[in-house]
Amino acid sequence: MSRQEQKLKTRQNIINAAFGLLDENRSLSAISLREVAREAGIAPTSFYRHFKDMDELGLTLVDEAGLTLRQLMRQARRRIDSGGGVIDTSVDTFMEFIAANSNVFRLLLREHTGTSAAYRMAVLREIQHFTEELTDYIVARLSVKHQMANLQAEAMVRLVFSAGAEALESDPAQRQQIGDRVKMQLRLVQMGASVFKPK
Repeated sequence: MSRQEQKLKTRQNIINAAFGLLDENRSLSAISLREVAREAGIAPTSFYRHFKDMDELGLTLVDEAGLTLRQLMRQARRRIDSGGGVIDTSVDTFMEFIAANSNVFRLLLREHTGTSAAYRMAVLREIQHFTEELTDYIVARLSVKHQMANLQAEAMVRLVFSAGAEALESDPAQRQQIGDRVKMQLRLVQMGASVFKPK
């Protein structure tokens, strides 16, 4: 393994270690640099070869969480293209993501309303990316004007994130009920958007 590859691997280990330390009781601000370094198997001084400080690591975690979620939803769209229903497949994929990556989604939720303005802005950017991708998808699939598609996408993303927050601490049966409910809510938004005539 080259020196550059080793550096990238260590950086990813630090990111994974930080995600692993997050849980329902611990936010990003409650985790220390020493804890992250210990979890990643490096000396605390080595941390600074990869990140300026814990704030920079936090922003990287938000970026990684958003990217992971967007990549997952792109996979969902590929599943849709091969014959799945749009809403069912998207919600099922999202709920699978929450079950498998609870700390990743918990970070986005918590920092969205957290005390750090930089983290809040970073999460907002990730949600906007998510909304823009869905807007483009609606425009392409349904030939809807961009402004209307964006309003529909924003409503849908808010509903799904809210359902995700509820599903985070739920057991599989409850998560299924939450998923079924949000699918119905998304269909109502979709139906309303299809007949809505702006003034």
